[in-house]
Amino acid sequence: MTAPVARHGLDRPFDGDRFLTTDEVAQRYRTNPSTVRYWRHVGYGPVGEKFGRRVLYRESDLIRWEQEKARNGSAA
Repeated sequence: MTAPVARHGLDRPFDGDRFLTTDEVAQRYRTNPSTVRYWRHVGYGPVGEKFGRRVLYRESDLIRWEQEKARNGSAA
């Protein structure tokens, strides 16, 4: 029998990935938190997951978004 997997947002298993706040994402991309919120609103930036009233971003999703932007030749 295997142990149950802890689940969170979007019904994905918790895999030890680091979560960042909107402020931390803004610092990473050297922009304002309001810009990160706007990106989320228009569906542009990295995927954010809602936990109650808080939006958190998986570091692996940020890396995936950065790689996609690099492949397409556009800046973040």
